[in-house]
Amino acid sequence: MAANGGDNADNVAMVPVGLEAVYSACRNLYPHQPNPLQVTAVVKFWLGGPDPLDYISMYSNPGLPERGIPPHWHYISFGLSDLYGDGRVHEFTGPEAPSGFGFELTFRLKREPTETAPPTWPAQLMQGLAKYVFQSDNTLCAGDHVSWHSPLDNSESRVQHMLMSEDAQLQPIATPLGTVSFVQVVGVCSEELQAAQRWNGPSVLELLKTTTVAGGEWLITDMRRGETIFELNPHLQDEVDRGIDMDGSNLSGVSACCSWQEPDDVEVPGEEKPLSQRISPQQSEQIKAALKMGLASERPALPPIANPQPSKPTANQPYHQSQRQSSLDSDSDPQGNLVELGNPRCLDRVHIRLNHEAAALLPLSMKGRLKHGRHFTFKSVAGDCAITLVSNGVEGAFVEDSHPYAARGQWLQVLFTDDFINVLVDELDELASSEQIDLPKLYQWPEKGLFITIMPND
Repeated sequence: MAANGGDNADNVAMVPVGLEAVYSACRNLYPHQPNPLQVTAVVKFWLGGPDPLDYISMYSNPGLPERGIPPHWHYISFGLSDLYGDGRVHEFTGPEAPSGFGFELTFRLKREPTETAPPTWPAQLMQGLAKYVFQSDNTLCAGDHVSWHSPLDNSESRVQHMLMSEDAQLQPIATPLGTVSFVQVVGVCSEELQAAQRWNGPSVLELLKTTTVAGGEWLITDMRRGETIFELNPHLQDEVDRGIDMDGSNLSGVSACCSWQEPDDVEVPGEEKPLSQRISPQQSEQIKAALKMGLASERPALPPIANPQPSKPTANQPYHQSQRQSSLDSDSDPQGNLVELGNPRCLDRVHIRLNHEAAALLPLSMKGRLKHGRHFTFKSVAGDCAITLVSNGVEGAFVEDSHPYAARGQWLQVLFTDDFINVLVDELDELASSEQIDLPKLYQWPEKGLFITIMPND
């Protein structure tokens, strides 16, 4: 990528129609900055270059100091929407449909008093997000969250993850090539990301807006921020807890170190019989399709997105089914395709093993998911099983009151009644606390035929 003084936006006759539409939205917001600084892909993506975004324009925004909105740099991408209309990057699907992926990214970075030019690292961050979108075919929407696990500017900052919001000033536009919205990237700390995962992104964004130093009304990222919103205002954690109790949680599942088996006898914690087979990639896609079409009642969480610097992969990350295209053909029947997983096999008893980090989500899965008529899935990082917890009323489940444990291949479903959910909330509550627990630890309900062993994370 290279920085330059911007294209001549006044020469609109030579500008492709999609590009001109985004330029026009920028000019309307910044009429006195017709030629902003830009970071430009040296070799365009459609010519074989590595960067999907052709340009990132960087504007100086004075903010509104009287409303507590500080001066900041405003970054706007060009390339996730269809800029050219000739099929070189995106397929034209009509003026009423989304243009390209249907959105462009924006980012607002608090301006330091001594800065005379915008830092360019946000452009690299936006290119990284754009690569994820192009490679995965997943779109980014307001309310989504992105696990980055590294300071966004490669400093020592606590701001290491992102939430997505509607841009504070740029409204969606209709272009001859389709509709385009502007999705603003908002830098957040780990504790704020966790709150969005356990509750939901839009509600946490509203909490950020109430805290000036954490983003304020326009959700401006301050990389020098040293405290989370919960440290600045401890009462906000109570709001998150109340929100989970009232609204439930949007976290529909995590990758985890987990396994299950039908026990002959009560096993000693720590001993484990190997599973007989692994889930094939096709079976994994069938499970995800069934969860999406049959069990999912809301958009699941986004997966962690790898940042440009290599880092150690972690378990217990939310996973996500593509919103732009299904992993199966759109006209296929995911329940019918599950025939390869076999017919449901009813089990009298089941023994589930989870690592401690994953098990810490069991109270949340009960209070924030199952009590609200939703499901929660642990998917093995080793690819050898999946465990879905469901409550009565979850559509698409193959368990029922008379047979609460059933498996299709290595996909286990466990049905919990309302009364049993309340019992588990009380008995498993210690897993979500910070108190030390001697591991491995066996929780058992012999009368229910359920055994859960919590294993050390290592």
